[in-house]
Amino acid sequence: MEWPCLHSWTLTGREAVALQRELAEKVVLADCLPSPVRTVAGVDVSYERGGDTFFAAVVVLELPDFKLIEEASATGRISFPYVPGLLSFRELPVVLEAFSGLKTVPDAVLVDGQGIAHPRRFGLACHLGLWTGLPTVGCAKSRLCGTHLPPGRNKGDRVPLLLDGEEVGAVLTSRSGVRPLYVSPGHRTDLTSAVALVQSCLGNYRLPEPTRLAHLLSNRQRLMARG
Repeated sequence: MEWPCLHSWTLTGREAVALQRELAEKVVLADCLPSPVRTVAGVDVSYERGGDTFFAAVVVLELPDFKLIEEASATGRISFPYVPGLLSFRELPVVLEAFSGLKTVPDAVLVDGQGIAHPRRFGLACHLGLWTGLPTVGCAKSRLCGTHLPPGRNKGDRVPLLLDGEEVGAVLTSRSGVRPLYVSPGHRTDLTSAVALVQSCLGNYRLPEPTRLAHLLSNRQRLMARG
């Protein structure tokens, strides 16, 4: 895959915040997914705590049977500091390197991270979507911001995730009796289509299959690098 350069990665924290606010205005919150969605990419990043080496993995699956179509990975050293809300400036360069190794252009992308459920409405899924032009959805394991009521304990139960009075995502129970996931649109999706995409990718685990398999792949990379 190839795409035009969106911006430089040589930024200070203050410049990164300003860029997020600028790019958030370009995010498209509309359902641009094909019908039906046939291929979904899952994205995950792994790294040692306190280290500067990041391991990105992208796994492309075919729906509805989750057949593996392609996978790609990349390793890189990241210098951008850890700042809550600026995670994409640490992780996205190596994620894009992994994406550049794909031959398949997926219909949609699930990101283990936030979409618009972000203080500046510009999480990792939004950032990746603008770079690649693909429909993206954030599907995070934990909450970055916002408030919500407790969701039900049964698979498919959901409640709104609210930020400053706006519904920015859904808190979704992906498997009965487990902690919920935090789903929000990234780019070229809306909340309804984002939740539907995540639900179409659920198997027998808490995480959707694309991001679960990407997580396993990135962890294998990290463990192999340790020798």
